[in-house]
Amino acid sequence: MSSTTTSPKGALASFRDRFQGVNLRQNGIFLALVGLVVFFALTTPNAASITPTNFSNLVVQNGYILVLAIGMVMVIIAGHIDLSVGSVAAFIGGVAGILVVRPLEQDGWDWLPALPWWAGIIGAIMVGGLVGVWQGFWVAYVGVPAFIVTLAGMLLFRGMALLTLQNTNIGPFPDEFRAIGNGFLDKEQNLNALVGMSETYNFTALIVTGAALLALWFASLRTRSGKIKYGQVVEPTVWFYVKNVVLSLMLAYVGLQLSQANGIPITLIVLVFLVVIYTIVMQRTPFGRYIYAIGGNLNAAVLSGINVRKVNFFLFVNMGALAALSGVLIAARMNSAVPKAGDGFELDAISSVFIGGAAVQGGVGTVTGSMIGGLIQGVLANGMNLNSVGIDIQMTIKGLVLLLAVAFDVWSKRRK
Repeated sequence: MSSTTTSPKGALASFRDRFQGVNLRQNGIFLALVGLVVFFALTTPNAASITPTNFSNLVVQNGYILVLAIGMVMVIIAGHIDLSVGSVAAFIGGVAGILVVRPLEQDGWDWLPALPWWAGIIGAIMVGGLVGVWQGFWVAYVGVPAFIVTLAGMLLFRGMALLTLQNTNIGPFPDEFRAIGNGFLDKEQNLNALVGMSETYNFTALIVTGAALLALWFASLRTRSGKIKYGQVVEPTVWFYVKNVVLSLMLAYVGLQLSQANGIPITLIVLVFLVVIYTIVMQRTPFGRYIYAIGGNLNAAVLSGINVRKVNFFLFVNMGALAALSGVLIAARMNSAVPKAGDGFELDAISSVFIGGAAVQGGVGTVTGSMIGGLIQGVLANGMNLNSVGIDIQMTIKGLVLLLAVAFDVWSKRRK
């Protein structure tokens, strides 16, 4: 009779093989977000962090940072960085104020006719695209490092924001414009009015939540089946279903809470639309693959025939347009264009990207990961505010979270 024993090294190897398809970086930040939500639900007074109103505020308060993070993750994947996005957002907010509100009392802008709110938004985003053209030209075609170009842009466009607004605020904006930053989708359509329920649930919010759940499972199963079809490594079946069930429960709970508040914020609709579009761009288009190739190995990208200058140029044009949209959201939420708006937002966007699993060296990162990173920052700040944590402690904790996230990335690469 013989017996077999498994050595510790063999057991470890077996464990690794079993969880070979698990993305440690992405799943780690997802678990961190879940842990933060549970922690603050238990520690905030009267579970204030998971009330309907707080969920709604969390989305609206962090929407413009998450918009910046979408563009920033693309820039960082390509091996660049953009320090100017906060200043650009402030400048574009001022442009939107001038285009839509047209303050006649301000000397120098009397000649400009007031535009409809929608035309003002389009015009502001176009100006943001021109800002990206300016910065992209210096980075892509002159060869100045993005760090220097955008550092100069941070100062330049902050100065232009002050100059444009003449160190004053412009507002108020029309109701339609304000709705982008403060409005809700079909706010008055409540389910209790339709079926006589005692609780008030926004019908549209419930429909949107149900559609989001179906889309989540459809996309997850389709992606998994595609990987299996082409012989790619996939995460274990048990982990796949556990992760998606937990994510579905969280999504359903958030949707239910939003339906008990004012419904689905329009900011959330804008954000979801952008996440879907840019996820498709990064995963299923040549442009997205070129971005990963440039960040992963620049020399190999050049040798393979990728027009690196063109890709880098349009990266910054895209970043300028998204910074402009963020500026519009800020102005709409504050109902005023403010010269100091967007101060420090570039750091929040960059932190969201790195906490979300992007690599410092480039070549690695996802749009959804940067969204989770931004939500981690938002939930952390919101929970600490509800617990009356001082700003000094808040800044310390946020700095440590960023440091640990990057250190984890470095450690995981060394293990490989």
